[in-house]
Amino acid sequence: MTKKKSLYLSKIQMKAELERCLNCKTRPCMSACPVNCNPQEFINFAKQGNFSEAVETITRTNPMGQTCGLICPDKFCMKACTRSKIDFAVNIPKVQATILENYREKKKEKKNLSPNGKSIAVIGAGPAGMAAAAGLSSKGYAITVFEASDTIGGALNMIPDERLPHEVIEKDWSFIADANTITLKPNTKIDNPLDLLKEGFNGVIVATGEPHCVKLNIPGEDLCLPYMEYLRRPEKYQTTGKVAVIGGGNVAADCAFTAQISGAEQVEMFVRRRLPDMRISNLECLELLNRQVNIYPMSSPEKVEQENGLLSLIIHKNHFVDGKLTPLPNSSIKLPGFSLIITAIGSRADEKIDDERIIYAGDCKNGGSTIVEAIASGQSAALLLDKWLSSAN
Repeated sequence: MTKKKSLYLSKIQMKAELERCLNCKTRPCMSACPVNCNPQEFINFAKQGNFSEAVETITRTNPMGQTCGLICPDKFCMKACTRSKIDFAVNIPKVQATILENYREKKKEKKNLSPNGKSIAVIGAGPAGMAAAAGLSSKGYAITVFEASDTIGGALNMIPDERLPHEVIEKDWSFIADANTITLKPNTKIDNPLDLLKEGFNGVIVATGEPHCVKLNIPGEDLCLPYMEYLRRPEKYQTTGKVAVIGGGNVAADCAFTAQISGAEQVEMFVRRRLPDMRISNLECLELLNRQVNIYPMSSPEKVEQENGLLSLIIHKNHFVDGKLTPLPNSSIKLPGFSLIITAIGSRADEKIDDERIIYAGDCKNGGSTIVEAIASGQSAALLLDKWLSSAN
């Protein structure tokens, strides 16, 4: 099976998943979705063979439905799925992605919208920025999207290609982009949103994510590689040796996957808290185990040293004292022989500007989140800015 095919359901798998849906009238899956997508409705259409209506249902509330379907975690619609109380949840995200991959037709011409004479700047072409651009352009605004890099996707571009091919992001964007209403300006970094207001934009959506990695603040940290640098250019740091990943979230898991896929002999993750505290989905946890990634919970780094061309990581174990995580006395240990140590303990956003005409969306507003939460944040930002501009007249 090719990598592309493995991302989607086969016809037999699709039929099986559709039949497992109980067609709940209460639609718990819809209530659990941050963008209020309606799986009960699009699955019903798909069961009837009416895939064009299924596509319409998905894209009505989610402008990045295919991307979302490939990487959305199992804590939203799948967790709420009634079927999970019987055996296991319908794989709603994969059904959604498969429908859009196989049945979304060529982009239809949009109805001619009357321009409202106002222009909006969107800073950042990640999921929150894309969603905001989609929402505001449908209301007649002229949108200019400023992207600091040479490609769209934002933090999505750090997800391994085996999980999310970049072509899928481009495909979703092609259904959002409208030459009449949206202008994309790549390789254009905006340092101060106020400058755009001075240029004549009526409002600004800031969706720049969290561009700064959180530091460990330990001796020898300069010998480590921040996750953003690694995931953006993994081929530059490919190694057949032993790799350490410090962190226990989604990004840390992506670093471990990427290192293992790239040929690392052994990948080890060092997680500050317990295994159940790791902020990853059950599927990601299972994938780590299937890829034979060693996970060391309750472990914190103290120091990194370089010896004979390799790196040594000194860690200590943690334990709970009165409910508080603290270092375990006399538990430090030196682990030698790493070719690469990657830090992935979090990120932070730039300082915000207090101005009613500037609305923040996505990770730079809410901190690290899932793609569907970022999309929902972008949509909310668009509605908020539209409401403010409408009332300001």
